[in-house]
Formats: sequence, structure tokens, C-alpha cells
Amino acid sequence: MRARRRMRYSAVIRGDDVRPMTSTNFGHRAGPAALAGMRGRRRGAPFAPLVVLTVLILGAVGFVAYVLWPRWPGPPVAADAPPLPITVAGVAFKVAPAAMRMPVQRRPGAHERIDLAYLWPSLEPAGASAAPTAGAPPIAARTIERVFVTIAAAEGMLTPAERVRTIYPRYIAAHPTDGPNGLALRAFRDGTPYQGEDLIYSTDEPDRFVLRCTRNGAGPMLGMCLYERRIEQADLVVRFPRDWLNDWRLVAGNIDRLLKMLRPG
Repeated sequence: MRARRRMRYSAVIRGDDVRPMTSTNFGHRAGPAALAGMRGRRRGAPFAPLVVLTVLILGAVGFVAYVLWPRWPGPPVAADAPPLPITVAGVAFKVAPAAMRMPVQRRPGAHERIDLAYLWPSLEPAGASAAPTAGAPPIAARTIERVFVTIAAAEGMLTPAERVRTIYPRYIAAHPTDGPNGLALRAFRDGTPYQGEDLIYSTDEPDRFVLRCTRNGAGPMLGMCLYERRIEQADLVVRFPRDWLNDWRLVAGNIDRLLKMLRPG
């Protein structure tokens, strides 16, 4: 009996307790390998969220680069295709491809600018007209049978009405003169940004029909008129020969009809 007790005490004194380490065995000391593993896990744990965050940032940057990376536009639509839905500065338009002067613009979707041409006075798309046949009589040098339209983003510029009220009065002559068929004309003074042009408007409806026109030059050089209209955030500029003002009421009516053709619905 005494021998057994001595053996038990001696085992405790010698530290021969080899029980495995458990949650209740707090006195047991881990070996060098276990301590090294624990330190490694402690050091690695803070880096896991950083790795995940880095992957998310790289993924977001890659997506943005993919969306914004310039792409070569697809082939243009045929000129005889139906009207295309397009937008300029977020404003919706409906344009016949045959009216687009540049084939690269013949595609649906968003555009920074489009350039159009229509036959006068039918307002048929100019690209759909038949080419002149051999032996046909030449067109007179001073004859233009087309009206040109440009649609572009306004980009914060003053509206046409604001320019008439605040900008043009600084540069035009003090007194108007008579223009063709009831129109009034005020010349821009020499030495101004609009030198060589005239401001022409209807005395009955000055807010509806206001133009800036260059003057006819020598030889084949025709004077051209600009009619401008703001539609939401897009500016439309219509260009036509000054000689058409002899029947300016027809011009005003056809411009209104043309702008209605360009709007959807």
C-alpha cells in the first residue's frame, strides 16, 4: 500500500503527466511546433480581409475599364433602311439613314452630333435621290436644292432667343431696313464677330423666325442663312440659301414640318 502511494506521488513530482491538452487542462504547455503554428495563424488572419478587398477593387476597376474602353463602331446601316432611333444630348430623334450625310453616323443610339441633308422643297432624304443620268443638263452653279440640318449638344451655350436679346444688339446697326417680302434686316457692323452678316427677322413674328445670313458674293458664292432652335439640351441648326427668303413663309413652314419629322411619335 505504501509502495503504491509512493509511486503515485513520485509520478506527480517528476511531472510524468502526459494527458493531452484540453480546454480544462490549462496547466499543460504546448510544444514548439504547436506554438509556431499558432503564431502563423495569428499573423495570417488580418491579411484575409485585405486580400478580399483587393480582389473586389481590381474587379470593379476591370469592369469600369471594359465599359468605358472605346470600341470600333459596327458597320453603318444601309441608306434605304427605316428611320433610326437616335439621341443627341439625351434628346430623342427619329432620322432616316438616307438623310445622314456621313455613312459612319448611320447607326442607332447616342450621338454627339449628326449632319443631315434633305431635298427642297419635298424634304425627302437627300441620300435617297437618284444620281443624275448621263447627258442630263448641268445644275446652275448658284442653285442649291437642299436644306442642311445639324443636331449637336448645347453644352451650356446660350439659347438662340437669349443671343438675340443679349448678344446680337451689341453688334448690329441701330436702325433696321426693309428685307424681302415683309422681313426686317439689321446689318452687323464691320469689325464685329459677325461682320459681313445680317440679322433678318419677321416683323409679325420676330420670336418665331429669326435668321443670321451671310451676303451673296461675287460669282457662284451664295449667301447662306442659319435658323437655330433649342430642343431641351440639343441645338438644331438649319442652313439654306439666302435667295429662298423671297418666299420666306414657305421656308418657315417647311422648317417647322422638318423639325416635326425628326421627333419621335
